[in-house]
Amino acid sequence: MGDGGQVMGMKIKRFTYGPFMTNTYVVSTDDAVLIIDPACFTQNEQLELEDYISHRVSDFSHQHSNISIIATHGHLDHLWGAAWATERYNVPVMIAEADYEMITYMQAQYDLFGINATAKAFPIAPLTACHWPLTIIPTPGHTQGSVCLYMPEEKILFSGDTLFRCGFGRTDLPGGNHLQLIESLKQLMTLPADTQVYPGHGETTTIGEENRIGEW
Repeated sequence: MGDGGQVMGMKIKRFTYGPFMTNTYVVSTDDAVLIIDPACFTQNEQLELEDYISHRVSDFSHQHSNISIIATHGHLDHLWGAAWATERYNVPVMIAEADYEMITYMQAQYDLFGINATAKAFPIAPLTACHWPLTIIPTPGHTQGSVCLYMPEEKILFSGDTLFRCGFGRTDLPGGNHLQLIESLKQLMTLPADTQVYPGHGETTTIGEENRIGEW
């Protein structure tokens, strides 16, 4: 489990899950919860996430109706817990349509990384179904459907595997494209310097810090 924060009545909690140490974020307000990248791999991780969410929604009039799930892209480590979460909260995972095929053939990712398990299907929906006040920034390169989730008023960016602290996502997997990723990074570097970046792996950073050390 990692850090958290409070921004203008909105709480952000980070959990780090699974064999690839993937960050799951729970963003919550007084009446809604957003799960970003449900990476909970084990039953204990799922129970930890459920326990935290149950405390956040204890005052909701309808416990599950105000819970949403978004995946920043279609890689398996960001979706270990997708089948569990979609069943538990009766909502689909919203994801960019360019990564739909990756979801359809999730077992191929398990096999590629030598994961001795059977991938479980889960319902998906387009990002256009999202009702949160987010700007969806397409950032292809790590995968073709990679996106970043930007909250301009709060100056918060959930960057998935596009941008890390002192680094960026790999491009040598199916769907990756290094030149595309560099262009996506250049686009992110135009955001305000004090934008807080919550990446898919590792610690938080800011756009200003990454702009200072990067060679985009």
